[in-house]
Amino acid sequence: MGIDEEIKAEVESKDELEALDALAKEEKDFNKDAEIDRILKAFKLDAYAVLNLQPGISESQIKVQYRTLSLLIHPDKTPNPAAPDAFDRLKKASSTLLEPASRAQLDECIADARTLLIRERKLTIDSPEVKEPNEEFKAAWRKKTVEVLVDAEHRRRKQMKAQMQEEGREQRKQDEEVEARKRKREHEAKWEETRETRIGSWREFTQGGAKKAVNGDVKDGVGKKKKKLKVLG
Repeated sequence: MGIDEEIKAEVESKDELEALDALAKEEKDFNKDAEIDRILKAFKLDAYAVLNLQPGISESQIKVQYRTLSLLIHPDKTPNPAAPDAFDRLKKASSTLLEPASRAQLDECIADARTLLIRERKLTIDSPEVKEPNEEFKAAWRKKTVEVLVDAEHRRRKQMKAQMQEEGREQRKQDEEVEARKRKREHEAKWEETRETRIGSWREFTQGGAKKAVNGDVKDGVGKKKKKLKVLG
């Protein structure tokens, strides 16, 4: 092979590599967009659905799945405008499953949905479709899980609203008590400030009355002056 042929082959090889790289990037971008779309379409109250996991999975598997998906759809790694929202949902779902209490509540709702579905279909735990669920049963189970989760969320919000109202009433009561104590202190302070004035006025009044009595000018109840009585004998 001559020099010109080697150069030509090298150029063709570079073109092929660039083409393959372009295809790989396009596929990766497609996967990112597809995953973002899947997350946003998943029922957000079901953390398992958001992370594309099944109940019963281990904590380590949850962490691995979250890391894999978060790196794939991170807003810094894709121009997709929906990436931030999808990333936030993914992060919240991971936190839910890694927090024992919130995961236990979710697992309980999923178990309740299964129980309700079995009752509605008049099945038992030994029924074939319950022991080995087919796709139709799984789909019905997921639908029932959504209903149970929505109902649980409604109850939670109602309880929270009632709690906030109760806390509001208690806070208003406390504020009124504080205001009443404040008014009492202000009243007592003003009363103390005018103490000397009140005492002085009373002294002037009593002293003035005593002087009039000595001079015989004390008036009776109808405003007439009483005459000074003479001592007999």
